[in-house]
Amino acid sequence: MALYAMADFHLSLSSGKPMDIFGSTWENHVRRIRDNWPLREEDTIVIPGDVSWAMNFSELEADFDFLASLPGKKIISKGNHDYWWGTLKKMNEFAAKYKDIFFLHNNSYRYENISICGTRGWIQENDSPADMKVLLREAARLENSIASASGKPVVFLHYPPLFAEQENRMLIDVMKKHGVERCYYGHLHGKSFGGARTGNIDGIFYTLISADYLNFTPVLVG
Repeated sequence: MALYAMADFHLSLSSGKPMDIFGSTWENHVRRIRDNWPLREEDTIVIPGDVSWAMNFSELEADFDFLASLPGKKIISKGNHDYWWGTLKKMNEFAAKYKDIFFLHNNSYRYENISICGTRGWIQENDSPADMKVLLREAARLENSIASASGKPVVFLHYPPLFAEQENRMLIDVMKKHGVERCYYGHLHGKSFGGARTGNIDGIFYTLISADYLNFTPVLVG
């Protein structure tokens, strides 16, 4: 068995949002995801956010059909463009027909000796009451996820906890409190790659896993 990760699939097989309008990097990206897919049926991939442009479950179905056609177990968390995301109960009811699609939301999944943990996260740009409310909620969700872990926690976020000179201290503090050593994140595209902070930073090893950054090839986690 092997564990992989890649964020930002940005599927739109029925919602009419072609990604090639964002430049040649995204041309035929669905085909490239399929052609570059390294997973076998016994493997697992974590997809931390921006899975689909769908606005509702009806639009989402074609994108989940595509995911289900690819080998392996898929563990999905929320991104800023996952407008279809709802309560865990409703999502599980919708996904019941997909035997290999699961949601990471206030929970965790055991993979060998590690636990897959995570949440959407947030970018801390100011200390406005609205921002602080979201930050507190996301920190609590990450805390809940890690608290449910039965193995060594590895964290998957959509938003980068570090970007250029910005730091999301709330999420970083939760990770450090629980001894997290690895964090994978997405969200960044194109010119934003220049502000990405990766590698070992104060005891946590950060890895950027946006699909276009990885040339639409999932990265091996373990």
